[in-house]
Amino acid sequence: MQLRYAFRIEPTPGQRLALNRAFGCVRVVFNDCLRARRDAHRAGLPYPKSSELSKRFITEAKTTPGRSWLGEVSAVVLQQSLRDLDAAYSHFFASVKGTRKGPRIGEPRMKSKRDSRQAVRFTANARWSITADGRLNLPKIGKVKVRWSRSLPSVPSTVTVLKDASGRYWASFVVETDPAADILPPLDADQGIDLGLTHFAVMADGSRVRSPRFLRRAEKKLEREQRRLSRRAKGSKNRNKQRIKVARAHAKVADARKDFHHKLSTKLIRENQAVSVESLSVRGLARTRLAKSVHDAGWSAFVHMLEYKAVRHGRTLTKVDRAFPSSQICSTCGHRDGPKPLHIRAWTCRQCGTHHDRDWNASKNVKHEGRRIRAATP
Repeated sequence: MQLRYAFRIEPTPGQRLALNRAFGCVRVVFNDCLRARRDAHRAGLPYPKSSELSKRFITEAKTTPGRSWLGEVSAVVLQQSLRDLDAAYSHFFASVKGTRKGPRIGEPRMKSKRDSRQAVRFTANARWSITADGRLNLPKIGKVKVRWSRSLPSVPSTVTVLKDASGRYWASFVVETDPAADILPPLDADQGIDLGLTHFAVMADGSRVRSPRFLRRAEKKLEREQRRLSRRAKGSKNRNKQRIKVARAHAKVADARKDFHHKLSTKLIRENQAVSVESLSVRGLARTRLAKSVHDAGWSAFVHMLEYKAVRHGRTLTKVDRAFPSSQICSTCGHRDGPKPLHIRAWTCRQCGTHHDRDWNASKNVKHEGRRIRAATP
């Protein structure tokens, strides 16, 4: 199984210039090749092949006065940029044909130096290495300091260096792991989860996890920093400094949410053999008046973490269809009591008289439905 491990890196000022130069060269090669394919399409000609684009916009371009600076960076990152363009077109055509899962995606677009994310990828051909003192040695960049938070399980095959909107640099390693080593011992326990806004998750065993509301708590600071940004003159150095402050404030919120999702999803996967969760229509909920709270909760990212961690550790994640009336069914006798508005947080079953907490009852129904789905699955 391939996994990705990301670590913060701390390049020196000179290394930052070298990385920014690499980001720019990769961006130029990507845009030149994309422009050539668009021109060929407009002229009614077949798309030029990757080998032709590589020769024209990388090998031969280095000998021209206008693109001679492409030789100042590793040739591997330039070739990887062309591969990224091929992958983007592949996904686009698969989406048009309907063979790609998920929402439709558009044609590849030009990259800009103002994009919130800049990246270059080094494969084994680039001869990058990790030194004995734990530094990342990159060709034509140098030995970069890495903040190692854990050890790598195997020798990485590639490393991608990224720069985010807040000016932070990251090294993302792709490593190969033994799937058998990640399988956890089997358990008898299973869990049902009802996701919400007041409580992020209510479990079938009665435990609750309150919603941290990271965005709501940081909202005043974000608004203050955004107001300061709006007052800065466009194109000025002070505006760029303030833009980075706004980006860092948003990154802090996103990092806290991601950390919360990781810790909770890992806990659930480690403590349960099977986890059942309702498949919510986040896109539909995001068009309601609860949109900001829905995005703040980040349900989709959390369920995605549960999904891949379940596969990695030999657990089962069951998604219950959102059409399942989990809030209408009595978890005690199975009587369907009918739909209820959101302001009703507790109700009494008219059949057996059991008094239910709405969310706890829903989580128990999700758990029972998950068991039924797993039993019916061959």
